[in-house]
Amino acid sequence: MADGDAGSSDTAGTGWRSVPAPPRRRPFPSIRERLRDSFLFAPLLGLVVGYFLATATLTADQELYDEAVRTEDNRLLEFIDNVGGAGSAVIGTISSAMLTFVGVVFSITLVALQMASGFTPRVIRLYVRSRVAKAAFALFLCTFLFSLRVQKGRVTAEEAQPFVSSFVAMGLVIASLVLFVVYVHTTLRMMRVTYVIATVAGETALQLWYLERRDGHPPDGPPTAVVPYHGLGGVLRYVDVNRLTRIARGHDTVLRIVPRVGDFVADGTPLVEVYGGTAPDAGPVARALRLGTERSMHQDFAYGFRQLSDIAARALSPAVNDPTTAVHAFDRIHMLLGMAVKLPLGTRVHVDRKGRVRVVEAVPTWADVVDLAYTETRLYGAGAPQVTRRLVASLDDLLLIAPEDRAGPLRRQRELLHNAVRASYPDGPEREFALEPDRQGIG
Repeated sequence: MADGDAGSSDTAGTGWRSVPAPPRRRPFPSIRERLRDSFLFAPLLGLVVGYFLATATLTADQELYDEAVRTEDNRLLEFIDNVGGAGSAVIGTISSAMLTFVGVVFSITLVALQMASGFTPRVIRLYVRSRVAKAAFALFLCTFLFSLRVQKGRVTAEEAQPFVSSFVAMGLVIASLVLFVVYVHTTLRMMRVTYVIATVAGETALQLWYLERRDGHPPDGPPTAVVPYHGLGGVLRYVDVNRLTRIARGHDTVLRIVPRVGDFVADGTPLVEVYGGTAPDAGPVARALRLGTERSMHQDFAYGFRQLSDIAARALSPAVNDPTTAVHAFDRIHMLLGMAVKLPLGTRVHVDRKGRVRVVEAVPTWADVVDLAYTETRLYGAGAPQVTRRLVASLDDLLLIAPEDRAGPLRRQRELLHNAVRASYPDGPEREFALEPDRQGIG
């Protein structure tokens, strides 16, 4: 058995063992989750709300005015005329100022995105998913279209002053100013590399939570059929395990997903291997796997390690030379490795309601995770004592808690780290200093 796979759900077995159904399944992204990955929906919703809110307030203004005329309430008519007249001027100012305001906010966003790409381009998605940024743009656009619609809507009701509309417009402006302050605060926080590192690590930890142990064995022997992928290539972002399970149950078979989430799938690439039963059509199987232009964190915990390693690698480049940021990134990598050291990795099985194995999914092995976590940081940071001391400390900590069958990759990385330090420093105090374990690097 390969080192790092022991204790996983990919232990060899025979037949399709019946097991209890798991308490939960890693879900396919819901509509809400897909909307969070898009910056389109919230601003458009703000425009729609602004338009219909303006229509409603204009109707209320007209009805209030008609009621005052019908009852011949001169005091109310005078009050509406005074307040609405002043409000009309304010609304005109709001409609012209809000568009400029939106442009300023958009400029701030572009600067933030440019600075974020300096950490690694793969963390820009954090800004796209920011609820505060979406809410800010939605409210600003809502306020702009509301004021513009109220200003133009009075041509059909020249005698009715925007009494109700002016109060609503002022409320929207106040809310916009408050949200603008929150938006600036949030943007400044998201421009800090420590915040980005912590957010990526939190998302990765959430994905590791789904790797609970599952009893069950994948089928043995060669597959009876292979279903290829036909279409434009892309990165495998999501796997709808529930749909694949229904397909496998309908064909009384077991489906092994060939590519891992995060792999690039090209036309003609094997998509699933079929074991027993009848092979399903390629169309339904392909619709259960979502391809895209980039990886997603929804089902890909290795992508979190990839981003943290990229941040550390950029920090260690000669153009940046910031080993402290690399140490901060590796602090989180160390935390995630401590979570993953006893998790079932390698191969996961998914069962139907009767407990029969239906879908087999490949996930990174423990050795894959360790290599991803250490290799680039070790190569690029071999000449930085702060980094090497942090790596040595993390390896020592993990070797204390790792089961014996998972200690091999850690010992291998320690040996490679010692070799890299020996190549960077002559024999003497500097080499010994660089290999001394220190959780803070150099304090």
